[in-house]
Amino acid sequence: MKDCILILSGGMDSVTMLYEYRQRIAMAVTFNYGSKHNEKEIAFARLHCKRLGIEHIVIPLAFMQHYFKSSLLIGGEDIPEGHYEDENMKSTVVPFRNGIMLAVAAGLAESYGLKHVMLANHGGDHAIYPDCRPEFIDAMSQAIANGTYEGLTILAPYTNITKTDIARRGAALGIDYSETWSCYKGNSRHCGKCGTCTERKEALRDAGIPDNTQYED
Repeated sequence: MKDCILILSGGMDSVTMLYEYRQRIAMAVTFNYGSKHNEKEIAFARLHCKRLGIEHIVIPLAFMQHYFKSSLLIGGEDIPEGHYEDENMKSTVVPFRNGIMLAVAAGLAESYGLKHVMLANHGGDHAIYPDCRPEFIDAMSQAIANGTYEGLTILAPYTNITKTDIARRGAALGIDYSETWSCYKGNSRHCGKCGTCTERKEALRDAGIPDNTQYED
């Protein structure tokens, strides 16, 4: 039964969820919020939805770029290099990004008669992203249930697993991760040095999957 809408970035995690739960996903939504890598992500999100025959829409959230402060956004400071656990990676946080996206996706889901909003947050996000943590997901799910006639909820099955676990699932599904985008810098190739590139490398290595990503270094 197709009863879910997926927030699809075009990165490893949400693309894996798209394939793993494709029998339940009626629609995928990608948000263009002015990040430096949005254009790269959106292209892959479209590719995979077209391949699977899943309806895909892109919703602009331009106000986030204009009014929010984050190195992830166009016009922000340079993307820091290093691991997600490093203090400097906090500059990549876009304040309440997931909360905003989940709220919009919940409105879409209710409009289209769907029951759940799917989000591909995972355990590795918890260190610096408050709106990826289990307590936030639980609270937001309750708020969405309380604020919709049909009691919609969030499904976030990757919340307590690692990116390595996700990569293993994707490999079993036959996903080519070179057809996903991670790098926050949004250049022609992955930089190989920012937090999300570092995490990508580690996940593929630890999962024993060949890394076919084109890196600058």
